[in-house]
Parts: sequence; structure tokens; C-alpha cells
Amino acid sequence: MLDHIKGVYIIAQTPFAEDGALDLPSIDTLTDFYFRHRADGLTVLGVSGESGKLGAEEALAVAERFIQRAKGHPVIVGVSNPSLAALAELAGRVMDRGAAGVMIAPPGGTRTEEELFGYFDAVFRRIGQVPTVLQDFPFSTGVWMSVPSMLRLIEAFPQIQVVKAEDIPSPAKISRLRASQGRRVAILTGNNALYLPTEMDHGADGPMAGFSHPEMLSEVYRLHASGQREAARDVFDRYLPLLNYEGQGFWGVAARKEVLRRRGAIRSGAMRQPGPRLTPEDLRDIDLLLERLGRSLAEAGKTAAAA
Repeated sequence: MLDHIKGVYIIAQTPFAEDGALDLPSIDTLTDFYFRHRADGLTVLGVSGESGKLGAEEALAVAERFIQRAKGHPVIVGVSNPSLAALAELAGRVMDRGAAGVMIAPPGGTRTEEELFGYFDAVFRRIGQVPTVLQDFPFSTGVWMSVPSMLRLIEAFPQIQVVKAEDIPSPAKISRLRASQGRRVAILTGNNALYLPTEMDHGADGPMAGFSHPEMLSEVYRLHASGQREAARDVFDRYLPLLNYEGQGFWGVAARKEVLRRRGAIRSGAMRQPGPRLTPEDLRDIDLLLERLGRSLAEAGKTAAAA
């Protein structure tokens, strides 16, 4: 069951070699890296995990490797697919291998509440009682779900146990979901965690986001959850320039993977084509951001020591 989960669920990157081949050994080091920095769980095969570039067997291999290396930590697997048959097949296979649940977004072209409801009715007839994260990410899917529509889905389908909130303005929508819901579901935030402290103020249970410094997400979550909201914002603000830089769509994912490479989490920062490649100028920008972050963290350390 996922409806009472809280904490940090990292959107995991998919490691590739320079020639575009899957780098399965880097999944091991990346998984260890995430949990070393206090992730509570992982979400794999998300949009920023380049799931759309994988074949069916590759997707299963990636999910299986993350699940095995997580050693009992929950792993949620994105299974969204225009083909309902492909979605159901992957969902069944990853659950058989120990996934905690799946993440599903409505398909592009969904326009009415009746179409939305009909789609998820068809999904759950196929996949049964699999715990599901409902992904609300209209800027990717092109499907805008109203709060009443989402509440109707939640009440009709007990399999929906988590909402991944990525619509904008996200804090207001989170508040409306929290105020109106009958059956409780967990709400985890996406949007690259760019609004994390404010979203937690409005009732989010933590982030489901990717960042090259997952320790920031963990510290912000834990400080906020313990009532230290100003301290949480102080930590968040130190990382915000780099967080913003990584929030630039798939180009930002390329930057994130380069930083993860530098931190030893993966062997290569390559994205599978089609995808952006960083220029020497981009690399200099990353150098500058990391240097400034290092100075900011050092200064914060000195201030804490003096206190």
C-alpha cells in the first residue's frame, strides 16, 4: 500500500554508455548513491528517466535492476504507454519482480471527464489491484485534469494511492486536493522540486523529483517535517540556482546527468539519442554553479560551527 507514504522518492535517471547502450552496472552505483543520500524510495522509467527511448525488454531490464539493487526499498515504476496492452504487460512484469507500485498518466488526446474515467476504468480492468501513482503532468501529456475529476478518479479506483502533483500552480492545486478529498491519498510533488518548501506548506507529503544533489531533497523534507520550516528554506535556497538550471526540460536532464557523473554516481552523462549534448560553454556554466554551491555550503558550515 502506498497511500500513507511520505518522504523523498527520487526520479531516477537511466544511465547510458556513450554509444547509447544501457549501462546496467551504473544503475547499481546510482541506486546506492540515492539511498546513501537518504532517499526513501525511487521512481524509475519516468519522463526524465528517458523511458520513451527504451524498448519493452530494455524497460523491464532497467526496472528489474533498480528493484534488485534497492534491496527492499520501495521502487515505483512508470508504465504509461499509448498501448494499453503494453502498459498492462509491463505493470504485471515489474510487480512480479517486486515493484511497490506503478505510475500512470492519462494518454494524450484525453479531453473530457468521461474519456478520462473510461481510460482508467479500462486500465484497472487490465492490471487489477496494482497500487498506482496518478501522474498529473499536463505540460508533458497535454491532459489537464481538474480537481473534481481527480477526486472522482480517487473515489472510484482504490488502486490510486498517490498523486504526483506537477500541474501549475501546484501549491494551490495541492491545497484543493487536500481540502476536498474523502479517501486519503499521498501527494508527492514533481516539477523538479522547484517549489518544494511551498508545496509542503500546502500539504504535500514530500518530493517525487530528480536532482543531482538528492541530499538537499532529503534535508529539506526532514527539516520541514520536523517543524523547522525556515531552516528547510535556507537549505533549499543554497541549491536553488543549480536546481533551476537542471529544470530546463531534457536539456536540464543532460546537465543533471553530467553532475551525477562528476559525483561518481554514473560512469557517463550521456543521454540516448535523440537528446541534447552539452557544449564546452554548458560545461563551464556547470563548473560555475558547482563552485558557487561549494562556497555557499562551506559558508553555511562555518556559520553552524560558530553557533
